Amino acid sequence: MGRNKALLEIDGVPLILRTAHVVEQAVAKPTIVGPREAFAALGFECVEDDWPGAGPLGGIATALRASGMEWNLVVACDMPYLTPEWLRHLVARAEASAAGAVIPQSEFGAEPLCASYNKRAESAIRSALKRGVRKVMEGLDDLRIEKIAPVEWKPFDSGGRLFKNMNTPADYEEARMRLSGPKKR
Repeated sequence: MGRNKALLEIDGVPLILRTAHVVEQAVAKPTIVGPREAFAALGFECVEDDWPGAGPLGGIATALRASGMEWNLVVACDMPYLTPEWLRHLVARAEASAAGAVIPQSEFGAEPLCASYNKRAESAIRSALKRGVRKVMEGLDDLRIEKIAPVEWKPFDSGGRLFKNMNTPADYEEARMRLSGPKKR
């Protein structure tokens, strides 16, 4: 993208703030993992990444370390189509699970950046990071994972975009077009 995706805006609102508001509507006030200087002014708790440069797996480990909760909702900030209804369902499903992580499965595979992680998963994830693992699903190899099949999440996603993230400028433009409010004259 050439710049920090978290700060890209849709209708004048940075993606990270849009995501934080969706999480807040669904469960509770979120904690943002990332550089304080970039995100502190947004009004949410911000935790510096324990594993800078380790990608999302490091962010998950940091979130689990910083949390006092048994179950933790983890979402990437570049998934602009998430809804509070889906996230509430995901959290409820996790709270009833004995697994270390509850992860939806899409037609593209596992969606570990819109998942719930049990606090007890932290040590396995940290061990994987210490071994040099950076791929999220590989870092979860030592965990029991409960998968959520598409048939369960499809009712929350009539447009087929629930887990679509923004990796290219074209993805960003598509999200802006779909999610922007009516243009003012």
